[in-house]
Amino acid sequence: MMRIRMMVLFCCVISVIACRKKSWDEYYGRPSTLAQPIYEVLQQRGNFTHFIKCIDKSGYKSTLAAGGYWTCFAPNDAAFEKYFQEHGISGDDAIDSATAQKIVKYSLVYNAYRKENLTDYQQSSGADTSVAYKRKTAYYTWVYNQGDSLILGANRNGSYVEDDNNNKYIPYFLDQYFAYQGLSSYDYNYFYPDSKYSGFNVANASVVNSDIEAENGLIDEVDAVILPLPSLEDYLKQNDQYSEFRKLLAKVVSYQSNANITERNYALTGKNDSVYIKYYDAGNSYGLAFSPNNENYLLASTDGQTDGYGFAVPTNAALIPYEAEILQHYKTFDAAPPAVLTALLNAHMWTSAPWPSKLIGSTNSSSEVPTFSLSNVVDKQLCSNGFFYGINTVQQANVFRTVYGKPFLDPSYTLMTRALDADIKFSLINPALKFTMVMMSNTVMTAEGYSYSTERSAWVYQAEGGTATTGSIPQSRVNRILASSIFLTQNAEMNNLSGEGIVESWNGEYVRYKNNTLFAGGNMDEGSVVHIDSVGTSVNGKVLYVDGLLKFSEVAIGGHLGRLANADPDDYGYFFNYLVKSTIWSNSDSTINGMTAGNPYTVFVPSNAAISEAVKSGLLPGDASTGVPNFSPSALEDQQAVVAFLQYHILNKNMVATDGKKSGDYLTLLQTLDGEPTTIKITNSVGSLVLKGMNGDVANVKVANSNILGDMAIIHTIDKVLDFNKQ
Repeated sequence: MMRIRMMVLFCCVISVIACRKKSWDEYYGRPSTLAQPIYEVLQQRGNFTHFIKCIDKSGYKSTLAAGGYWTCFAPNDAAFEKYFQEHGISGDDAIDSATAQKIVKYSLVYNAYRKENLTDYQQSSGADTSVAYKRKTAYYTWVYNQGDSLILGANRNGSYVEDDNNNKYIPYFLDQYFAYQGLSSYDYNYFYPDSKYSGFNVANASVVNSDIEAENGLIDEVDAVILPLPSLEDYLKQNDQYSEFRKLLAKVVSYQSNANITERNYALTGKNDSVYIKYYDAGNSYGLAFSPNNENYLLASTDGQTDGYGFAVPTNAALIPYEAEILQHYKTFDAAPPAVLTALLNAHMWTSAPWPSKLIGSTNSSSEVPTFSLSNVVDKQLCSNGFFYGINTVQQANVFRTVYGKPFLDPSYTLMTRALDADIKFSLINPALKFTMVMMSNTVMTAEGYSYSTERSAWVYQAEGGTATTGSIPQSRVNRILASSIFLTQNAEMNNLSGEGIVESWNGEYVRYKNNTLFAGGNMDEGSVVHIDSVGTSVNGKVLYVDGLLKFSEVAIGGHLGRLANADPDDYGYFFNYLVKSTIWSNSDSTINGMTAGNPYTVFVPSNAAISEAVKSGLLPGDASTGVPNFSPSALEDQQAVVAFLQYHILNKNMVATDGKKSGDYLTLLQTLDGEPTTIKITNSVGSLVLKGMNGDVANVKVANSNILGDMAIIHTIDKVLDFNKQ
């Protein structure tokens, strides 16, 4: 009885299940309106028979006949027939599985995009319209043989991430993108002169039918077979006319074995040899702009949709003589600092893909515009990760062709180059600025006690007979000497140094020249000059090769005035005597109260005759009948007058020389009792300096006895005491 009941129950269960299955099929079955998967849609349309055979050979039938979400750029039968003819292929049977995989996988873009959405940049914050022209495909290059080694390209700039296959991107060109970016059919046909721009092109093909719906994505029918584009590295390897540039790039390549990739490759191929990741030293010690084998872009996420890299690679015929030019002192790149090779390579690399119509106005990875024109482009290729331009000249790196290049490319000036790199370099490599630069050789700097400790990463200074010091003080000394050796000469001010004159240096201090010699404040103190041995030229000025350093003065301004009073009492004696007897003089260190060390000043010293006239007029204390000054007046009013006189004849934090450069109103050290500043109006021309006081009186600089250089100061004699009493 129990057995009968169990059989009845079993039959009931089967009956219920059967009824429920019928209900599922009836209510939850495949809707008749739902499109078929990509594979079936291609079959139904009837003009993709060759592409379908490639799909079958590639092993992607099950993928495209099932789920997923793809955009498929499918070449029609006419496209394949043209492909067969162009490549001498007899038909479908002549296409091997590897080629079939390339065609199929490169035609598949992850995710389904309608035509109007292909220009959207897909990012986590939402789509940004009209800025995309590429999408990541299913195709990637796996491990390959390089000699006896197994190699896999890096998928980042200078690094590798194991869960990223370094998939190639496929480019497309739509009117919407071109209009937004200010491009035209010229930019497409520059790379594809044999293809017609249709407003919707994919690589070398035109889209003849778009947005064909399928269950697992969208199909765009194209009229040409599209093979995977080479990367910038691939294209460079394929062309021997760039072998010299390729050889230089090889110097910044390193290889590192990867255990996980080795294991994965063994599972796929059965080869148990170690796999090495090929790195270009991008962002590390060499600082290469990018890795040419990296199919991703900067962020290695989806930003490859919007941009890529650029290569302007010189032919061997152009590059080899240029190497000889920049290496005339070092002879080889191995002997030169790594920065020399990096500068050469980076000058030819763009971190944003330069479209043909915008190439000449673009900037390379060093922020430099091209020094070549489109007429120099002898070869061009749109690559999977950027644009390749083969050129019959070189991109002239600013670090080579400007005045900076003279020390940078010469091992005799490595100390100077190190000092330049700390700050001034980026001004010197600007071709729009014109400079004259005094060269500072290692020999000269060492003789003056300057060196650099690589162990401490610090400058060292040891004065003759003194103790070596390291750190900020030696560095400040070097920086000051260097800045005093660089001159902005936009109007060729130092082209002729055979006469006599004065020029302002980069840091605002002054240097004098006479009969092709130079001397700064420190040189004047010790009675030395720097001789010009020869001159070198560059695109933005010239350099002077000399036999010494331009030294800064280390004598306080009061000390200078004391020396001048002893050497030239008629022009400096009375002024100095007023100064040392005044309340603003410091006997301990010969400084003047109100003047701060490290700031620039100009001192106008009235001659003895001028001061005598001021005494006679009652402006300064003394015997009005004879003009003999009273240097130590007892009356407070007279003491204040002396201080006001001294302060009014000192420009506050400004140095002005008779070089014709600076004119206008300048503040003095003097302030009124109400705290108001006082000024002197200066009219400046070469060899002449005229001062107009606040009360309208005029004084002239006595040029022959002026332009005395001190420690951040310049001293002039003048022929009149300016009225320091504000009316």
